[in-house]
Amino acid sequence: MPGPPRHDRQPADDRAHDRAQFRAFVEANVSPYADGFDQVQSIPPGTLRAVADQGYFGAALPVAYGGAGMDMVTLGELHEEVGRGCSSLRSLLTVHTMASMMTARWAGEQTRREWLPRMAAGDAVAAFCLTEPEAGSDAASITMTARRSGEGYLLDGIKRWITGGQIADLLLVFARTERGPTALLVEADRAGIERIPIDDMLGTRASLLAEVRFRDCWVPRSAVIATEGAGLLVATTALDLGRYSVACGCVGILQACLDACVSYTAKRSQGGAVLREHQLVRRLISEMVAQLSAERLLCRHAGELKDQGDPATVTATCIAKYVAASSAVRVAGDAVQLLGAHGCSTSASVSRYFRDAKIMEIIEGSTQIQQLMIAEDAYRRGVDELLPVVGGRSAA
Repeated sequence: MPGPPRHDRQPADDRAHDRAQFRAFVEANVSPYADGFDQVQSIPPGTLRAVADQGYFGAALPVAYGGAGMDMVTLGELHEEVGRGCSSLRSLLTVHTMASMMTARWAGEQTRREWLPRMAAGDAVAAFCLTEPEAGSDAASITMTARRSGEGYLLDGIKRWITGGQIADLLLVFARTERGPTALLVEADRAGIERIPIDDMLGTRASLLAEVRFRDCWVPRSAVIATEGAGLLVATTALDLGRYSVACGCVGILQACLDACVSYTAKRSQGGAVLREHQLVRRLISEMVAQLSAERLLCRHAGELKDQGDPATVTATCIAKYVAASSAVRVAGDAVQLLGAHGCSTSASVSRYFRDAKIMEIIEGSTQIQQLMIAEDAYRRGVDELLPVVGGRSAA
């Protein structure tokens, strides 16, 4: 199947305009309510409808199917700004984008025309069903089965920790057939599907997690979007996109932490002086600024490689996700430290940033998985070959 359309690089002034629009929307519709979302462990339908009305559910989908045709750099900036406001909402956008983009890339034309316009409009929200109780980062270990039955398949198995699983209309499901893993696009209201909400997680508590159980769930052969045996390729492609979104979302967490700390330390007094005048406070603020700048550049580089169709984007994205998630945890911890008791309340935004950041080190491939993948690429290609991925240009 042909991949999604490539994009020319968007002019910097146009991207700045887009980012300003993204930020304005998030500041008006997301940030003021995100702590409340976290407390009730849900995002209200009205907020999701507002996101859909902005076209953000179809941001990266081709214009021909009702999407915005957004390039990857701009998509990254959108997910950064949404992540700055609410990591749970960004997570919902992430999995929907993964499922919809894989449908655009791998599904047949009839399936594309049936579902992509609805996915782009946010009328059919999608979830990404890969993780199982005993299969997380190791996608090859999935045990869910898809057995041939007449003109279709019977699905049996359990998917767990599915972001958006409580509300999704469509499920991109990965299952094992006699010929190997495959990917299927399944309506969530089919007989044989049970959804069990998962509450009280450490972070991204409003991301509407669910366990999705399949028991003799029959789907037609048209549900398959990739040939039997190609499921791992679809999953790998989707996870690369997911890691990119998570990395950009971590940059948003970094920005939110910096904003909170600058605001607080400019007002709070300690030891006869405003906190901003203490050298140790300034050291922490300067480290936050440096980390934010570095991670934003790593994400942009990965996005540019995606827009160019360069395979080096895979390692660049692993690097961006690994460094950004680790930095987000560290910076969010410093933010809680700077705000002291004010930052320790479960209703404090920096407390939410800290909990959400830790989740970012685990999802879409844990930090340790990223380390293994980066090291493997270094051994496979050598340090000189890796330089274009790390620095954006060759040593020559």
